[in-house]
Amino acid sequence: MSEYLWVEKYRPRSIKECVLPQHLKDIFQAFVDQEQIPNLLLSGGPGIGKTTVARALLSELDLDYLIINGSMKGNIDTLRTEIQQFASTVSFNGKRKYVILDEADYLNPQSTQPALRNFMEEFSSNCGFILTCNFKNKIIEALHSRCSVVEFNISKKELAGLAPQFMRRIENILKMKGIKYDQKVIAELMMKHMPDWRRILNELQRYSVTGNIDVGILTNMSDESFDSLVKMIGSQDFTGIRKWVVDNSDIETATLYRNLYNHASKNMKPASIAQMVLILAKYQYQAAFVVDHEINNVACLVELMTDCEWS
Repeated sequence: MSEYLWVEKYRPRSIKECVLPQHLKDIFQAFVDQEQIPNLLLSGGPGIGKTTVARALLSELDLDYLIINGSMKGNIDTLRTEIQQFASTVSFNGKRKYVILDEADYLNPQSTQPALRNFMEEFSSNCGFILTCNFKNKIIEALHSRCSVVEFNISKKELAGLAPQFMRRIENILKMKGIKYDQKVIAELMMKHMPDWRRILNELQRYSVTGNIDVGILTNMSDESFDSLVKMIGSQDFTGIRKWVVDNSDIETATLYRNLYNHASKNMKPASIAQMVLILAKYQYQAAFVVDHEINNVACLVELMTDCEWS
């Protein structure tokens, strides 16, 4: 299955292949050249390459590693079973082992994160840790102090330099797959989602099934995305809703609520439409004051999920 997904099949295997600003590439290449990787906390937006970099670092040095998804397996039992069993044993090649904790900002800050701090110390002679997160402020200070923190901040100037690199990679993939494409459409898709490289590849794979990527994909990208969100609200798929909000963090608040207003009314019972309008109005107003827009948006969707009747 992983090799069917373009994001996995064409994932860079070395730091040189990664699409990164040069200052970040120099940092990670130095780790490879020196054959020493400290505990790392990689912070930045979704799809920007944090996990790809972690895997490339360890693959280049032929190191054993275990990947744990913090949003799915972030409970303390995972630490006590999978991670402890892996970290406490010696690798076959005698080299240092590593645990990649993806989406570590979903780990419980009262239980799992403090326990992880002790694990990092207990197994430090045998195992290192690489944490990735979208929001570093959700990681407790004790873990910050035990890691080298690298922020994946990409300026507009740097992004302009990276875009041609990723365009070439996309074109190579499409040519290998024998898929016809309109370069202007690819460029517009990239402008919409950069620097979420994962999102761009996933969208391209989805629209490539017809064997042709043209202007038609631009007209239905937004509609299909919101239709899928409405279905998740109606089926009370909280995990899917939360992931949708993270993956679509680039959407402006006004656009989000307007599209929900347009799409949701088609999929709910008429008696609930008035309640939906009140909920959207409340959270749109709150958006001007809240500190964390992700939490506000998820709260809005949860209230729509619980307080409205869906058809």
